[in-house]
Amino acid sequence: MLIRPCPWRSVQLHQLWLPRQIHTRETIHDKRWPGWQVVVGIEVHAQIKSRRKLFSGASLPSNRSQSFTSCPGEIPNTTVSAFDSAFPGTLPVRPTSPVLPACNLTSRNTIFTSDLPAGYQITQRYSPLASGGYIKLSKGDVAVGITQIQLEQDTAKSTFDGLRQSPEEAADYVRTLQAVLRCVGSSDGNMEQGSFRCDVNVSVNKHGQPYGTRCEIKNLNSVKFMMMAITSEVFRHIELLESGHSVPQDTRGFDENKAETFKLRSKADSPDYRYMPDPNIPPLLISEEYIETIRKTMPDLPDATRARLLNLGLSGRDTDVLMAVDSGREVGFDGELGKGARDPRVVVNWMRHELLGQLTARKETFSDNPVSVEQLGELIDLVQDGKITGTSGKSLLKHIIANRSLSAPSVLAQEFSLEAVSEDDNAITRSWCVEAIEALPEEAEAVRQGNPRVLNKLVGKVMQLSRGRADARNARVVLEDVLRR
Repeated sequence: MLIRPCPWRSVQLHQLWLPRQIHTRETIHDKRWPGWQVVVGIEVHAQIKSRRKLFSGASLPSNRSQSFTSCPGEIPNTTVSAFDSAFPGTLPVRPTSPVLPACNLTSRNTIFTSDLPAGYQITQRYSPLASGGYIKLSKGDVAVGITQIQLEQDTAKSTFDGLRQSPEEAADYVRTLQAVLRCVGSSDGNMEQGSFRCDVNVSVNKHGQPYGTRCEIKNLNSVKFMMMAITSEVFRHIELLESGHSVPQDTRGFDENKAETFKLRSKADSPDYRYMPDPNIPPLLISEEYIETIRKTMPDLPDATRARLLNLGLSGRDTDVLMAVDSGREVGFDGELGKGARDPRVVVNWMRHELLGQLTARKETFSDNPVSVEQLGELIDLVQDGKITGTSGKSLLKHIIANRSLSAPSVLAQEFSLEAVSEDDNAITRSWCVEAIEALPEEAEAVRQGNPRVLNKLVGKVMQLSRGRADARNARVVLEDVLRR
């Protein structure tokens, strides 16, 4: 799961698995189901951010050295090797790149798997990448235990202890884990596109009583639907138990339109999967030196990034916005520590209201952002130094996004004649003000009659005539002077 083709990101997040004392807490008493305790366990399936196919190392007609997944627009089934199709006699191959440096011992899940050509799944049930850790949630002093993290053919899986006690806590956990995976680049965490999904195990019991029978809800692909599914399943369990019935151990799906779960099949336990060691993939031993190198080169995790942004003087709201942009991934406004003298609050304002606003208007996300850190930084500097106005800056930003321009904002400002008119050059500003008054005589007369709010419309006309080059505050002063005469 936590593997990608970069050696410094290819091993487990050591901060999460170092032995520490996990915080213990009291049982939650929820008013929605008084007297009942809810236990939620979550299996998260996160697709590795790599185009290489797992264990598929055969050469292809395209002279590729390894089997890759298809790119958008490619003809289907043209990147399929003999191993991918499970031809008799083909063997799995460990990739030569560091995609799998931590692939220890593998086993086969031999229960029939209809969507894999071989009919079985290569997994790490008994030799996971990591086990016995925890992750701290973003709200409250709550730590969720991690049973293990393992690599699987098709999609990786993380299995976690059942320590969530409400739908909201489960949602917080999923968002926190999603942020960690995106931060280190091991997965894009896109639930809508299926690269990040959850299987949820739900059980209920009376306070102080043993845990109840759990049911699993498969393939939930949004946090909202996960919360709805947990809530629906909790009420279903309570209704069964209060009516004197037992809860059968089922594997269930979730109907989003009806907001209720439905039975798929009876729940399979571990013996039903008939795990066996994979005879074709030998174990791989990893040195302590290699692991220590990974630990020293790990990027900051979301908690550390959030603390650094707050230390820069940003508000909690601004920090939340930045962290929500791909969970902080590729947000380069704070650059490297110790460099740059820009006011962080000014930069965040440009990112929140201008950059993200224009991307949203184009129905694009931050991952589609064509504006480089250097371009945005220079644009902000031009506005702050008074070389262009804020209006011109917004126009330049819109041009860069729409045209995917690589030119520097200073070059574009000269090309489009958007340099700001200085306050000392009132002659040009005055001519625009006179033209604005002639174009809007009724508004001009209203200002003369004592209605100052109409002056804003005249200022807007001046900005339109100057194509954003005039300073709005100076234009207001000049307009008031001309109207008094």
